[in-house]
Amino acid sequence: MPDKTTGSDATGARKRPPRAAFAGARADRPLRVVPDPAPAPEPSGSPYDIESIVKLLVRTLRIAGSAAGLSGDDLDRRITKALAFLRRRITGEYEVDDFGFDQEFTDEVWLPLLRPLYKRWFRVEVRGIENLPLEGGALVVSNHSGTVPVDGLMVQVAIHDETPGHRYARALGADLVFQSPVLGDLARKSGSTLAANADAERLLRAGELVFVCPEGFKGVGKPFGERYRLQRFGRGGFVSAALRTGVPIIPCSIVGAEEIFPLLGNAKSLARLFGFPYFPLTPTFPWLGPLGLLPLPSKWIIEFGAPIPTDSFEPAAADDPMLVFDLTDQVRETIQQTLYSLLLQRRSVFW
Repeated sequence: MPDKTTGSDATGARKRPPRAAFAGARADRPLRVVPDPAPAPEPSGSPYDIESIVKLLVRTLRIAGSAAGLSGDDLDRRITKALAFLRRRITGEYEVDDFGFDQEFTDEVWLPLLRPLYKRWFRVEVRGIENLPLEGGALVVSNHSGTVPVDGLMVQVAIHDETPGHRYARALGADLVFQSPVLGDLARKSGSTLAANADAERLLRAGELVFVCPEGFKGVGKPFGERYRLQRFGRGGFVSAALRTGVPIIPCSIVGAEEIFPLLGNAKSLARLFGFPYFPLTPTFPWLGPLGLLPLPSKWIIEFGAPIPTDSFEPAAADDPMLVFDLTDQVRETIQQTLYSLLLQRRSVFW
């Protein structure tokens, strides 16, 4: 007998209701319609897409140009030139020579960054620019000073901006410069290379103006009490390079660089810790923190002396130690005497 309370038969199996019962129950319930998913919204312009970046850059350049007193067509030309430069940097459409020299970077970025220091801060006065050849190789040899080697940078600007053909100074730098990740890359891009005779001779044979400071770190890091006294000029490697290539040697004397960071002491333990040749203690650094890195605005004079010819010697003369020593001493003495003369002519350190 079926169990009326549970709806199961005698075997205990639950009876299944007729299909019509379910159909009737669902007929009383309204159908629910599920809508199709809404389409994804169109992506809006990202603040980091190329078009937005270019617009932001143009706006920034316009603001900077207006602050510098530029307007109209001149400002538009400069913006167009800056954007074209940026495009070439991104796409890699620019040239460097075998030493890494990037002429476009030097003209458009490096020299413009240095010119405010050259013209307004140090107010550099250049003498004897006519002693630099208009073309062909020459070796410019200078004194070195200032605690931080800013003098080499100012000579680069002087040679480029003051020579009629806007020549480039290809400086020879110490190993430490090129071991620094950022500084080394900037040095190569702006025309510097390692101070090695092989590189110097290649550049001189290619007709470049090569610039060298034989005193090295001994000159840059000397105490303020020894200012304008030349240190030893090494073994005369620069003279050997000039003799082998037959180019003239042009003495260069710089007055003013000694006063930008007067070196009062040397923290040797910190120098060893950081791997520096010296760690300067000046009236402003490190006592004033980052502000102590600001150079004092001394008045500079850069004088290029009369060329010392070497083309009358055979290339083999570069292996004669006595000749190399005599020429090295002649160059050093010329620079030293010129420094003394310029110091007597200088009215004041700062004007």
